[in-house]
Amino acid sequence: MNAFFSFRRLWALLAKEFIQMRRDRVTFAMMLGIPLIQLVLFGFAINSDPKGLPAALVTTSQDRYTRAMVSAMEATGYYRFDHVAASAAEAEALMAAGTVSFIVTIPSDFARRVLRGDHPQILIEADATDPSVASGAISTLGTVAAQALLREQGAEAQAAREQANALQVVVHRRYNPEGITQYNIVPGLLGVILQMTMTMMTAMALTRESERGTMENLLAMPASPMEIMLGKVLPYLAVGAVQVVVVLSAAKLLFGVPFSGPMPLLLTGVMIFVFALVLLGYTISTAARTQMQAMQLTFFFFLPSLLLSGFMFPYRGMPGWAQVLGEIFPLTHFLRVVRAIMLKGADYPAVATEMSVLVLFVFAYAAIALRRFRRTLD
Repeated sequence: MNAFFSFRRLWALLAKEFIQMRRDRVTFAMMLGIPLIQLVLFGFAINSDPKGLPAALVTTSQDRYTRAMVSAMEATGYYRFDHVAASAAEAEALMAAGTVSFIVTIPSDFARRVLRGDHPQILIEADATDPSVASGAISTLGTVAAQALLREQGAEAQAAREQANALQVVVHRRYNPEGITQYNIVPGLLGVILQMTMTMMTAMALTRESERGTMENLLAMPASPMEIMLGKVLPYLAVGAVQVVVVLSAAKLLFGVPFSGPMPLLLTGVMIFVFALVLLGYTISTAARTQMQAMQLTFFFFLPSLLLSGFMFPYRGMPGWAQVLGEIFPLTHFLRVVRAIMLKGADYPAVATEMSVLVLFVFAYAAIALRRFRRTLD
C-alpha cells in the first residue's frame, strides 16, 4: 500500500463525509433549500415596476370626464381605486396608514373647466417613502390623462386639441419630495441590522451551553423554563438598545433622515420588534444542536425575510402569494411602522394594526420556545 496516497483510504474518507452530510439534515436542507428559494423569489416574486397600486379617489363629481380620467388611470395597470374618500382628511389618513399609495383628487368643477377650456387640473399625491414605487405610475400619467380627455370630447376633438393639451396634472410626492433613496433605505436598515444580530446571537445562546457542556448546570438550577428563557433573552435587549441608538444617531447625523413622528412611539415599536427577534432566536436555539446549525437556521429565515419584507424590492410589486408569505415575517410589519413614524409622522392609530401584529409575534415565539424547551430537554 502506498503510504503517500491510497484510493482505498480516500474512498473511506469520502464515504464517511457523505454519511455525516446525510445525518446533518440542516446542512443538507440548506444546500438544496437556499438555491431553490433564491430561484423562486428572484424569478417570480421580485418586480421593480409594481402595478395595481391601491389608490384613493377624492371627488364630488360623477361627470363623464371624471369617469374617463379614472378609467384611463386604471387602464394603465398602475392604479387600483380601492377607496373613494369622502374628504381630503380621510384620504390623508389612508395614506398615513399605508393603505393607499396614491390620492387622486379631481375638482368638482373639472367638467366645467374642460368645456370652457379653462386649464383643467387633477391632483395626484404619491407616497414617495419608496421612490421606486411611484416613479413608473407617475411617468405615464400626463400622456394617458390627456389622451383620455381628448377621446371623451369625441367629435369636438380636433377643435379642442389645444384645450386637451392644456390639461395639467399636478403631482405631489409626499413625505420624500426629492426622492432621496436614503430616506427609504436607512430606516429599513434599522430592522435588517437588528434582525441579523439579535436573532443570531440569541439563537446561539442555548446551543453554546450544549456544546460547552454547561447545560447540565443550567438544568440543575431551581429555575422554570420561563425564568431560563427570560434570563437568556433579556440581556440581549440591552444590546439591541445600543444598536438602536447607534443606527438612529447615524440616520439623523450622517444621512439627515427626518424624524417626523413621536420618538416614544418609535422606540416602543423598536423594543417590541427586538423582543420578538430575541424570542425567535431562542426558539431557533431549541431546534439546533450546534452553533453552526443555529447560524444556518438563522440564515434560512433571514434570506426570505429580507427579500419579501419590502426592504430591497417594493412589497406591492410582488404577486399575491409572495405578499402573503411576506406577512409571516416580523420585519415586514416593522418596516411599515418605522417608515410611517419617521417619514410620515404617523401617530398610534395609523400604526396600531402593525404594532399589534408585532405583539402577536412576541407571544407566538414565546409559546413555541417554551413548548420546544420542555420537549427537548426532558
